[in-house]
Amino acid sequence: MVESKDALAFDQFDDSRLREAGVSGCGFIFDCDGTLMDTIGAWHEAENKLMAEVGISLSKEERDELNSLTLDEAGNWFYEKFDVLESPEQVRQLIFDHMLDYYRTQAELNLGVRSFVGELSAAKVPMAILSSSPQDFLQAGLERVGMTDVFDAVVSVDDLGTTKRDVQTYLGLCEQLGVQPCNAWFFDDSWYALKTAQEAGLHVVGVFSKDECGTHDELARYSEQVIDDFAGLTLAGLVGGSSARAAAADVRDSEPGEATE
Repeated sequence: MVESKDALAFDQFDDSRLREAGVSGCGFIFDCDGTLMDTIGAWHEAENKLMAEVGISLSKEERDELNSLTLDEAGNWFYEKFDVLESPEQVRQLIFDHMLDYYRTQAELNLGVRSFVGELSAAKVPMAILSSSPQDFLQAGLERVGMTDVFDAVVSVDDLGTTKRDVQTYLGLCEQLGVQPCNAWFFDDSWYALKTAQEAGLHVVGVFSKDECGTHDELARYSEQVIDDFAGLTLAGLVGGSSARAAAADVRDSEPGEATE
């Protein structure tokens, strides 16, 4: 389910309640495609259109590899692996044109995103988008859903010359937001990105979009929790719940084991 692009409505929040939940000093980093916006289907449509034109199909392993690539990398990948079209640039342009039109005219927020991001914004929690998509796509999508001025940073890995498979990508963005990695929360629908962010020391939440990006089991392997959408998610509930789970785990670890004979 998706949400309309009505303007964000910021309610008044009880700062003391947020402090009690341990929110102070936190920051949030969101993937865009499949996490904030319902765009994964359009990406797959563009890829399938390309494959149909040249008469190829992908195995699950190839699809997994493709899902972790930037647009430039995907252009090179299709051209070098399948010798499609006349150049990597032509492959990239075909996908680029399809997706830019989609972001401008059809992209929508996933269910509950507007409310959750609105709560973070009202509480003045630092927020960023980290995406493998080009900056042109991100800005077009944010303009369509009315969120151009909400995030402290909108980062495409193209701008950084890196990828979401690199731990330093997450550490650098935490530094940019002014938060410690241990106080940062990262949301993504791809298991490989969750795994890397976890290795960087961030809290991670899996957002299910399509099995091709990560099944529930794959997401759960690298996440503190997995959600199907943002409906009902609150800042205090998320951070407070994580603290409670960590405290319970500490208690279990400190309990003496039962004697055995």
